[in-house]
Amino acid sequence: MTILTAHSLGKYFGAQDIFSDLDFAISRGDRVALVGPNGTGKTTLIRILAGLEPPTTGQLHQAKNLKVGYLEQHASLASTTGTLWSLALSAFTGLRRQEAELQALEVELAHTPDEPAHSTLLEKYGEAQAQFELAGGYTYEQTTRQVLTGLGFETEAYHKPLTEFSGGEQSRAQLARLLLEQSDLLLLDEPTNHLDLASVEWLESYLQNWPGSVLVVAHDRYFLDKVATKVFELSFGSIETYNGNFTHYTQQRADRLERRQKEYEAQQAFIAKEQEFIRRNLAGQRTREAQGRRKRLERLEKLDRPVEQKQINLNLQAPLRSGDL
Repeated sequence: MTILTAHSLGKYFGAQDIFSDLDFAISRGDRVALVGPNGTGKTTLIRILAGLEPPTTGQLHQAKNLKVGYLEQHASLASTTGTLWSLALSAFTGLRRQEAELQALEVELAHTPDEPAHSTLLEKYGEAQAQFELAGGYTYEQTTRQVLTGLGFETEAYHKPLTEFSGGEQSRAQLARLLLEQSDLLLLDEPTNHLDLASVEWLESYLQNWPGSVLVVAHDRYFLDKVATKVFELSFGSIETYNGNFTHYTQQRADRLERRQKEYEAQQAFIAKEQEFIRRNLAGQRTREAQGRRKRLERLEKLDRPVEQKQINLNLQAPLRSGDL
């Protein structure tokens, strides 16, 4: 099922054309790596998908009630009050409301011993309790601890004021909250920037089991290999889609570039041959045929020269991992 579709999406800043005519789709369960040279508009595109800024042209269609979570590259919680624990638990606002309602029903039951009111309340409590359990009400605090631990937080940091956190810690705290919110579409701009190796590997595993969809920008090729099932390459103002992880993308890209180079060279050879025929025969006995060929050339859709691989520098770096030596 497609959850997001872009048609002819474009973005301009004044006279500067960042990208134009982007067409792509994200389906439920897709884990997309957005790659491309620096300055091609990856962060701008993510912000458009997150609804934080509008496209200049084109349309963006989302599935009804789509819940989108977004991690900025330089996420900051400097103006956020509270602690790491309170921030993480804010992802469960609905569950905590249900929990408070259950507690209120328990108090009411204790003060309503007489029938039939007690039985009516007990039935209401049972239904509310079943819904609470089904929604993960009895495990959400355990899940919160698992996510915080996975992202490298010690238990001592749980009740530390967020204002005392470093920039990297604030980014990790924001990532934790987003993961706990269970969005339908998770947009992550450089999520591994402030993670150590153990946390990166934990995040890989967590995203592999993510029930929704993910679009991520990262400079860790190993991370992209583990996480991505699809690659969007944004370069020179356009976007291309490749199926598979980052390794598959690099091979497919090389194959596609080679095929396009051959198609381009074949067309150039055809054009040169036709132009030579026109030059030799335009004023001779085969003038009409030469004029016809010239008109066909004028209508021919010219192929662009393929961009060489060396012109796209993804600048992907990754920490040394066990088994890499």
